[in-house]
Order: sequence, then C-alpha cells, then structure tokens
Amino acid sequence: MISPGHDTATQRYLNALALFDEFVRTAASTAPDAAALRGLERRFAERIEIQPSYWSQIKGRSRQIGERLARQFEQRCGKPSGWLDHPHGAPATTAAPAAAAHPTSSTTRAPDTGKPRDEDERFITELVLTYYRRNPQRARQRLLDLLGEVLAPVPAPPPPPAPLPTAAAADAALWAQTRQSIAPLKKKR
Repeated sequence: MISPGHDTATQRYLNALALFDEFVRTAASTAPDAAALRGLERRFAERIEIQPSYWSQIKGRSRQIGERLARQFEQRCGKPSGWLDHPHGAPATTAAPAAAAHPTSSTTRAPDTGKPRDEDERFITELVLTYYRRNPQRARQRLLDLLGEVLAPVPAPPPPPAPLPTAAAADAALWAQTRQSIAPLKKKR
C-alpha cells in the first residue's frame, strides 16, 4: 500500500532516508564524538554494499531505488521484504529528546512530526538549511563536528587531591604522639 501522493520510488526514497537516519542515531548513541560521526555516509553505503557515490546520487534524487536494490536495503538493514515500499510512522526516538526539552502539563504528547513547533525552531531550521544549501560538504562537516562536541559525554571531573598536611596539623599530630609516649608527672607530697 502506497500512501496517497507517494509513488513507489518516492516511498522507497523516504524509507531509505529513514534507514540512514536510524543508522546515524545508532552511531551517535554508541560513539558520540566527532571523529566517530565522520564518514557516516560512506559507512552506511558499505553496510548496504553500494558505492558511496551511488548512495549520494540516491540521496540527491538523481538515482532511484529499483526492485533489487530495495530488497538489498531491507536485507542489509534487517527489515522484512517489502518494507521499503510501504509507509512507516515517524521514529519514536525523535520525540523523546523533544519531550525532555519542552515539558508539557500532560504526560502524553502528540507524536513529533519533525516540523518546527515555534518561531525559534523555525529560525534555526531555516538557518541550518540555508548554510547547508550554500555549501553542503562544508556544512555537513561543521555540523557533525559541532554535534559531536554537543553529543559527547562530559568527562567526569577528576577527584580532588588529598589535602596536604599543613604545618599546624603536622605539629598537632607530633604533639599528640609525644604526649602518648611520656609518662605523666607525679605530684609532690
């Protein structure tokens, strides 16, 4: 079943992008540093067993995903046969961070559509898209570097060093030790 307004080629394209997004989220959650996030498109293409340039052409919509390649996507990503041809709901993992960032009074919330919810989000989205459209390669690299820094776990601060004994503390310890080793004086009669 193809959703209204989507032909098979468009549905396969959208689902292939969803598989790539899933791959990126998994990579970001397992190794959120910038170095690990570099080369994700190449690694995704290797997973699908296609050339990175071919994946780039698919993403740029200059190539379509045929029947054989659609089954290859499904097999390599662990999806059932025919999965790429049918619409699927938005991934639930995108709603969790948004729910934490924008708490609501009720415990249930509408699924995240991926669209900006307010003027601030709209502004940021348009700003990033404008930057990306002017220079995709540079924008991709800079954004991955930035997101790698943001997503990287903050290292725990080192434990504080043990306090060095001060002169007064050392003197007090020496005085206590000396008092223990000296017998008390006897009173005069």
